[in-house]
Amino acid sequence: MIILGLDPGYGTTGYGLVKYEDNRFTPIQYGAITTPAGQPLYHRLCEIYEDVCTLVDTFHPEAVAVEELFFNTNITTGIQVAHARGVILLALAQKGLHPVSYTPSQVKQSVVGYGKAEKRQVMEMTKSMLGLSKIPRPDDAADALAIAICHGHASRSKLWEK
Repeated sequence: MIILGLDPGYGTTGYGLVKYEDNRFTPIQYGAITTPAGQPLYHRLCEIYEDVCTLVDTFHPEAVAVEELFFNTNITTGIQVAHARGVILLALAQKGLHPVSYTPSQVKQSVVGYGKAEKRQVMEMTKSMLGLSKIPRPDDAADALAIAICHGHASRSKLWEK
C-alpha cells in the first residue's frame, strides 16, 4: 500500500510517501510544498491545492493521512494553517481519496511508543524505520513521513480487527 502523509501549513506543507508492505516501510519520496511569504493567502492556498493534486496524480496513493491541527498560542497562524488544511482535504476529496486524521500525540505514540515524545525522538525513529542515512529535511517532511508511518500501523491494526 502506498501511503501519503501530509503535515499541513500555509508556508510549508510537508509530504511523505511510503510503501507499506509486509510490516515494512520503504520511502518513496518526501519533501515540502512551499509558498512565498508576502504572497496573498489565496494565492498560497491555490498553490498548495495544485501541488497536492500533482502529488496524488503522480504517485497514486492508496491511503492518505493528514495531521490534525494543534493550536498553540497564536490563533492567527492557527487559522491560516486551518485554511491550508481545508484546501488539502478538498484536493484529496476531489481526487476520490478519504484522508484519515491523526493528532500529534497519536503520531508520536505510533512511531516512538510514547505520546509525549520529543520531536527529535520522532525524527530519529522515522529515519531508522525508513532505513534513511539522515533525518529527512525539512522538519515538515520528516513529520509527514511519521504521519504516513502512523497510518500504516493503524491500518494494520484495523486489518487484524476484521
